[in-house]
Amino acid sequence: MARAVASGIRADFGLLALSVSLSLAALALPAHLRDPVTSLLRRVFIAPLVALQSDAELARRAIVRHDADTDARDSIALRALEVPALEAENDRLRRALGLGRSLGWGFVPAEALHSRALGEEYTLTLTRGSRAGIRTFSPVVAPEGLVGMVETVDPTMSLAITWSHPDFRVSAMAADGSAFGIVKAHLGSGPERYLLELSGVQMSATLSPGTEIVSSGVGGVYPRGIPVGTVIGEVKTSEGWARTYLVQPAVKPFDVSSILVLEPKRVLAGMQSVWAGEDSAHRTVAPPGDSAAHRGGIIIPRDTVPETPADSADAADSGAGGAGGGAGGGGRGQP
Repeated sequence: MARAVASGIRADFGLLALSVSLSLAALALPAHLRDPVTSLLRRVFIAPLVALQSDAELARRAIVRHDADTDARDSIALRALEVPALEAENDRLRRALGLGRSLGWGFVPAEALHSRALGEEYTLTLTRGSRAGIRTFSPVVAPEGLVGMVETVDPTMSLAITWSHPDFRVSAMAADGSAFGIVKAHLGSGPERYLLELSGVQMSATLSPGTEIVSSGVGGVYPRGIPVGTVIGEVKTSEGWARTYLVQPAVKPFDVSSILVLEPKRVLAGMQSVWAGEDSAHRTVAPPGDSAAHRGGIIIPRDTVPETPADSADAADSGAGGAGGGAGGGGRGQP
């Protein structure tokens, strides 16, 4: 390595000495020979060096431009990959704003944070709490429909269970009021685990696939008219007095990011003409008489509620005993 460096230095000094010698020789030439010799030297030695320098500069600029173009293409490709996610997020935010405009008042907007911890896949952490007006048993909704219910509340955050929680219950009905029942998680295996089950439907009521299911308002926890899902088909069970149907949920909890929590006064006021396509006749809230019965310690047996099912979420409250029980049992269904 040292020998190669020394050889290069000697070559440079040799070229320098040769250039100086040629320069002195050109200066010593007579005037009539000086110009032709100078021109010859420019064409033979200097012109190739200038061309080489120009090519080297062009190569340097090309390399710099290539790096810049590569960075630009990578940046554009990265942004292109983010576009679908940004469009989906913007669409969800626009629909959430539209739902807020339809509600007008009586709700608290919040962000829903998902946890991947074992046992918490059925819950959402909300970024608002009691200081913002959120209370236990408050319904959680999205533009598509019902998400779940607030279970526990802290000053700055709260915890909600989604419809996929094993203990979640909501009294529901067909959108046209032809059938009533209790909606809960199906708890099947595979893809069916993320379906709903409408049980306790009277035998005289037959629901065809595609029938829309909404909250019935009975029980006073959920107002009438919140979309819950659509009927897929009937499930054969051993119960001879009632029918059970599989329901495709209106909301996918894993896709939920922006939600609205309904305040108690908004629940009592009803959801008149909030969700497009719903019959306004089904927007009023039923009197919460049986909800009061639950709080008094009376739990209506399931075999007596196919006509007017009640939200079993309140039944858990009676066993919990006041506010302390609300944190542990709000939204947890009756056995």
